[in-house]
Amino acid sequence: MPTVEREITEPVDLCGPDGRLDPSAVGWTRRPLHRANVRGWGRTKRWEYWGVATPTHVVGLVLSSLDYAGVHSLYLLDRRTGREIVREAVVPLARGAVLPDRSGVGTASVRTRALSLEFATRADGVTLRAEADDVLVDLAVVRPAGQESLGVVVPWSARRFQYTVKDVALPVTGRLVVAGEEVTVEGPAAFAVLDHGRGRWPYSMTWNWAAGSGPGGNGLTLGGQWTDGTGMTENAVLVEGRLHKVGAELRWEYDRTDWLRPWRITGGGLDATVTPFHERSARTNLLVVASETHQCFGEFTGWATTDDGARVSLDGLTGWAEEARNRW
Repeated sequence: MPTVEREITEPVDLCGPDGRLDPSAVGWTRRPLHRANVRGWGRTKRWEYWGVATPTHVVGLVLSSLDYAGVHSLYLLDRRTGREIVREAVVPLARGAVLPDRSGVGTASVRTRALSLEFATRADGVTLRAEADDVLVDLAVVRPAGQESLGVVVPWSARRFQYTVKDVALPVTGRLVVAGEEVTVEGPAAFAVLDHGRGRWPYSMTWNWAAGSGPGGNGLTLGGQWTDGTGMTENAVLVEGRLHKVGAELRWEYDRTDWLRPWRITGGGLDATVTPFHERSARTNLLVVASETHQCFGEFTGWATTDDGARVSLDGLTGWAEEARNRW
């Protein structure tokens, strides 16, 4: 289904003085322009997710506040062996979690006994640092000059809404230290992806998300389910650093009985297939808060159409496709 989505080009507050969604904030951007002045307690969600893919490893870092709990995690996959490491911390009332109200400004951080995370903005990017008992992540993400990202406000209602920034195909360097082994992160096949989220959510929600990155500022971000019927989508293709908005709800085809079968995403002038090489399955059940996520890391093939009608190849992009079901 096609959508009609307004591009926002000037800074704007997400909410009005009454804490409700400001209608003028609904739209999409090529760089972060929203101030997430979200008020209230109980349904407010804030998070920073950084995903990093290299030829040898995949890293996932989550720093989040769900109001009544902070849910933080470090995930590391060694692609050479298939070994997964997961370190998590759940903090009542999200105590100690610092999450700025603007993307690309300031430092997000938390420190617990089990895990510490710090995402610090620099002039040309972000420093990612995570420490657990036997794992150190120390990475520098570079945001190339002029490279665009996708910001979107999704309105379910005046009281329920989400602002997200999806920033893909960001070069990354640094090091990983796992049980005393140090691995250097560098080269043209090492990328970072940001999912910055601020909003007030319904209690139960399912979403799809796919993100792919390649050299030269080429990548994509595609979503589904959670935006259906809102008039907005989180779909875009990045070509040499320029964002091409995909104004359509997409069709997702995948096998929930065999997550490692290829995922196909079509519509809006694109046809993308993700062929997984690994599935990450994560479940959380804290009674009030529960989630189930299947994140399949893989390689993309297919094509997409740019704003001027040119067809570009998606072959060789690396990333993931996922389904997440949340009760929160």
